[in-house]
Amino acid sequence: MPTPPMPEEARRAAETLRRADVVIGIPSYNNARTITHVVRAAYAGLAKYFPQLTAVVINSDGGSTDGTREAVLSAHVEDSRLLLLSTPTVAAHRLSLPYHGIPGKGSAFRLVFQLAKELGAKACAVVDSDLRSITPEWIDLLLRPILFANYDFVAPYYHRHKYDGTITNSIVYPLTRALYGVRIRQPIGGEFGMSAAVYERYLERDDWETDVARFGIDIWMTTIAVAEGFRVCQSFLGAKLHDAKDPAADLTAMLHQVVGSVFTLMEEYDHRWRAITGSEPAELFGFRFDVGVEAIQVNVKRMIDAFCRGSRELAEIWAETLHPETWAAVADLSRHAHDPGVPFHIEDELWARVVLDMACAYHHHRVGRGHILRSLTPLYLARVASFVLETESLLSAQVEDRMEQLCLTFERMKPYLVEQWNGRAASKSASAEGRHAAAPKTRQEV
Repeated sequence: MPTPPMPEEARRAAETLRRADVVIGIPSYNNARTITHVVRAAYAGLAKYFPQLTAVVINSDGGSTDGTREAVLSAHVEDSRLLLLSTPTVAAHRLSLPYHGIPGKGSAFRLVFQLAKELGAKACAVVDSDLRSITPEWIDLLLRPILFANYDFVAPYYHRHKYDGTITNSIVYPLTRALYGVRIRQPIGGEFGMSAAVYERYLERDDWETDVARFGIDIWMTTIAVAEGFRVCQSFLGAKLHDAKDPAADLTAMLHQVVGSVFTLMEEYDHRWRAITGSEPAELFGFRFDVGVEAIQVNVKRMIDAFCRGSRELAEIWAETLHPETWAAVADLSRHAHDPGVPFHIEDELWARVVLDMACAYHHHRVGRGHILRSLTPLYLARVASFVLETESLLSAQVEDRMEQLCLTFERMKPYLVEQWNGRAASKSASAEGRHAAAPKTRQEV
């Protein structure tokens, strides 16, 4: 499916500006409360670190009704307060434009990438509109590896509260690290830098009308960059302070779209990940330092109750999608979930089996894919509840050590994944056997 033309307002803006060296994209929907700070930080970063480059800050908005676009256009930074070493040759331009297509962050990014291509930008960075901790240095750290170190993709690396980013910590980071062999700690972090080669590759794709248009966009961008061999790195940005949510709150749509994108990309790139064992760190730029983060309150009881309810309502689907041994362990956990004499705990290996079984069930179409993704939610909540109970007295560094153990478990179980991917349901999908006959090989560089 070809990329649709830019909206008329965006096309006219591109014709007026003609060119830009760098583009900063900020997607938004009713973010008037926070977006002014984000725009000011982007402006300050461009003026302070890239004064000789022409730049455009683009707010791609999804129809805000709270004055978000007006806040973008009225944001102002006093250059005299930046202690600039050189005066910017050209002041950065700013645009606030409505995007077209499926409502969501991905559709907003597509408009940013289209404008970047039209303007011939050498580099593009995108940042979330609800950030409260962004500083001008973030712009430098996201763009400099692209402009001056020949990297193609920069992922964020920052400190977060131990219960912030539970979808990343429970599923996305350990799974994508085990699949593609590169340790990108925040693969759905929200702030990225990319070269023209990368954002133009994104525009060539024909899956913009899928969950990629929504919450699936971040993992989609990261996976393509890693799996297709672009040079990837990370930049340390300090703390991420944003409008975080209790993991027990309704994150269902985000979970489905993110994990659905991961599982779909697993099928496209299975010729890459099946040949990889172990993992290697991605280069990390920036000065690492300890920083305080805001605490996040979690409701463990609500998560365990949701798991128990799911075990009653989804037993038939879980029996069909999970390996018999995995299903037996999950059923036993649900039976004793409220037993005061039995600590509620999910071992790393059991959790890895749950995720890998679900990925294979998705691949083999054992039941409808929407049902598979929806049935994952109570299991995810059970894992988060278990993790909270296990780590509530641990410091951040200790929690990161526990995350490393989980990741190593996923890596160790790669042969199990390949076996299930190729074998267990091959009779249900005869064509899969022919497509996936290769055995795992030694690790290849991605």
